[in-house]
Amino acid sequence: MRKIFLLVYLVFFSLNLSAQDTLKLNGIKKPVEIIKDQWGIAHIYAQNDEDLFFAQGYSAASDRLFQFEMWRRQSTGTVAEILGTKDIKRDIGTRLFKFRGNIEQELNHYHPRSAIIIKSFVKGINAYIAEILKTPEKLPFEFKLLNIKPMPWIPEVVISRHQGLLSNVQSELNYGRLVHLLGAEKVKDILNFHPGEPNIDLDKNIDGKLLFQNILELYDAFRKPLSFKKEEVKTGFLENTIDDSRFTGSNNWVISGKISQSGFPMLANDPHRAQSTPALRYWCHLNAPGWNVAGGGEPTIPGISIGHNEYGAWGLTIFQTDNEDLYVYETNPKNPNQYRYKGIWENLKIITDTIKVMNAEPVIVQLKYTRHGPVVFEDANNQKLFAVRAGWLEVGCSPYLASLRMNQAKSWDEFREACSFSRIPGENMIWADRKGNIGWQAVGISPVRPNWDGLVPVTGDGRYEWAGYLNIRQLPNKSNPAENYIITANDNLTPENFPYRNAIGWEWASPYRAHRIEEVLGSGKRQSVTDFMQLQNDYVSLPARNFVPLLKGVSSKDKDTEKAIKLLLDWDFDMQPSSVPATIYLEWSELMEKELIKLMVPENARTYIKYLSTTKMVDWLVSGRKEFGMNPIEGRNEFIIGCLEKAVQAIRKRLGNDMTDWQYGQLKNKHIYITHPMSGLVGEEMKNKINVGPFIRGGNGETVNSTGDSLNQTHGASFRIIIDTKDWDKTLGNNAPGQSGNPDDPHYKDLIDLWAKGQYFPVYFSKKRIKDVAEKTTILKP
Repeated sequence: MRKIFLLVYLVFFSLNLSAQDTLKLNGIKKPVEIIKDQWGIAHIYAQNDEDLFFAQGYSAASDRLFQFEMWRRQSTGTVAEILGTKDIKRDIGTRLFKFRGNIEQELNHYHPRSAIIIKSFVKGINAYIAEILKTPEKLPFEFKLLNIKPMPWIPEVVISRHQGLLSNVQSELNYGRLVHLLGAEKVKDILNFHPGEPNIDLDKNIDGKLLFQNILELYDAFRKPLSFKKEEVKTGFLENTIDDSRFTGSNNWVISGKISQSGFPMLANDPHRAQSTPALRYWCHLNAPGWNVAGGGEPTIPGISIGHNEYGAWGLTIFQTDNEDLYVYETNPKNPNQYRYKGIWENLKIITDTIKVMNAEPVIVQLKYTRHGPVVFEDANNQKLFAVRAGWLEVGCSPYLASLRMNQAKSWDEFREACSFSRIPGENMIWADRKGNIGWQAVGISPVRPNWDGLVPVTGDGRYEWAGYLNIRQLPNKSNPAENYIITANDNLTPENFPYRNAIGWEWASPYRAHRIEEVLGSGKRQSVTDFMQLQNDYVSLPARNFVPLLKGVSSKDKDTEKAIKLLLDWDFDMQPSSVPATIYLEWSELMEKELIKLMVPENARTYIKYLSTTKMVDWLVSGRKEFGMNPIEGRNEFIIGCLEKAVQAIRKRLGNDMTDWQYGQLKNKHIYITHPMSGLVGEEMKNKINVGPFIRGGNGETVNSTGDSLNQTHGASFRIIIDTKDWDKTLGNNAPGQSGNPDDPHYKDLIDLWAKGQYFPVYFSKKRIKDVAEKTTILKP
């Protein structure tokens, strides 16, 4: 395994060398000190929590102002105002799914003082906006290119759900379509539902043919990333368009002091999301009476989502809850604004709203709701309408805000109590503390379905009702296990005897990342920080261990294919950038997947099945399915060698005939190049300034260092953290490409080179060490 280094810096005593500014601002009560270190992290020291979160909002907005403005417009449904008619449906969807409950209950849910915290955070954002507008020539280039200015925030922007990692209504619609086309048993054979076997039969009152309309257009519109066409000088930030839909997931693990070299619990976390500029997450350190917490989170949300305080550390990955359902209603032939519920015609709730549109007249829309939720589609011809019931429209479902309670937890019990307020997204929360405890608690709002499994659309006539929500403490959890480690990597950790099966999901990531992590942590070796760095950057492919041995005894008439077989059989399954077999394996496995879809999925259903579960592929190929022919093993062998021959041919075309030129990590092969959303609107010099990369990469979507299966990595772990609870000053991290979203800032992409090399920077916690690496100190005064 390649050596992973912690970058060692010459330490300067920055009290003498760092710059210092003093700013007078309205909105704070007492002076606040913000020390920005060499890696762009703001360490904020305040004398009360209101000033603390004011300063967090101020600091984050100063680093990510355009990202903040795009977030505000998405959350308020005002994108069409600057992007024009193409985003009208986005704005309709946003307003349709807007939280319309009690705003005071919502703001007060996340922490005993969360309403005050959120309002202070917003005041800080607005203070920076007011400050920068005094010198608008200093606005980031995106504002100038679009000819817009940042607008003030309100607390409702912070609690928006528009970019939450929500649930599975798109999948439910597609499963319903597949069941209509293929039947329930065939669908369950192709897809990988587990644990157990769900009931996915369509209700006899649902006409499956009607499911093939664009039912979720408004839902999809408000969830998709902002985009632009070259002829439109309009764009946005957030996540890149997903071009590798299989790729998803994150890693975290925690070990007890019994298997760590330090004798204290250790924690590692690397959440996987889109690789973008600016980075999705934002490091910060918050210090005030009752608060001393450092780590990362979304820049537009107060608090720290992943990190540590003085007592313990925590991390997260996605846990599959199922908090959405698609309902189908019969409408009144005499009144399309009424729907049948328990034999009675009920009136739709209708809200009239107006959407401003760039270069066009305002659009007046009617937002309609059933008792279950927003109406997303009306089928007047068949007297049907469709609505989404979403648990995340309940109070307390703003993503990650419940981290505020976690930030002050002092023990495993306090942390679990804090977790009970975390409703969106569904997450695996892990914990490690200095007293030696480790733990895992699944969180998320989880509807209880007493009479169905929640995987296909159901009728809205009253026969399919939720029986409330499962108490979060009743979701799967454990603490201080005998094996001395806990691993979550989006795989299924639900106990077989879990009594509330219909309250959680049926769709999970394949277990290979988790199994590889377990191989390392369960090896009997005491783990160190260096070991954790190596594991986060591990490129060993466990699926390859299953696929490659199938080539034993198989031959080809093509000489290069024969060479490829030998290379693969001699390979250690490590998808390092220098590996030639890794190139062959990725091309081969992807071709096998495409050919298996043709073999296993009837043609009329392939539109709805774009990829297969790796677990299913392994099962089918190892066992030899009847679809391979009269002699399944012989047919299987012909199948895999045929795919390998095609793979070799494709690589020759892309990389040339000389196999020594087939190294995996290279710019024509596995790499990363992050394109700024406005790259198409600027000249070459500016493109070089705002785009990031390229850098060579290794791995794929099933390695611990998960880089997806596309040759240009579009997803993965841009944020990493490693914590040894013995010494908080030994915390390591990264946040690619950098802390700032402003290309003129030196911290715009200063961390990407470290990240690409598998390196880290120190995240100091003690003020003495922080001052040693200070770059700039800012004093905010009332």
